[in-house]
Amino acid sequence: MTTPAIDAHVRLDTHPAHSSAVAATLAGTRHRTAHALLAARGFEAADEHTLVLARIDHEKPYWAENAAHALTVEGITTEIAPRREAIDEAWTWANYPMRWCTREEIREFSNEAQKIYDDIRHGRLVVHAHASGTTVAVGTYRDGKSVYLHGENHLRQFADTFD
Repeated sequence: MTTPAIDAHVRLDTHPAHSSAVAATLAGTRHRTAHALLAARGFEAADEHTLVLARIDHEKPYWAENAAHALTVEGITTEIAPRREAIDEAWTWANYPMRWCTREEIREFSNEAQKIYDDIRHGRLVVHAHASGTTVAVGTYRDGKSVYLHGENHLRQFADTFD
């Protein structure tokens, strides 16, 4: 049995002003369903019909493709712009410090760093002290959990937690 189509259409394209981001443009009477699915996959609303995916790890093609697949599975018509090569620009990991990791392990690691970044950006994690050199920080989540962070950008990770 095939999934019935939902009256929603999503077009994924590079952001017109920021080529390092993917813009999702929504149409149709049930576009809110697509909106919710995209938001659950890291896209953030710019307005009611536009969401944007911007990542610190440059893995936007991978995550946009995952979102497109999830939308299609739910019966939402999804289109990736013909300029897909701009979305699919390869991100090289030549200088990645953990060369023994597979590409999938690197994606998992950098996705966790993206979550930390988003928590800081949205005010869920408040950083109290930050030191360069080894790049360490101490912060507290609004729910009370405190953390030591190590690294920066797509390499940031939890080093420890404390009360």
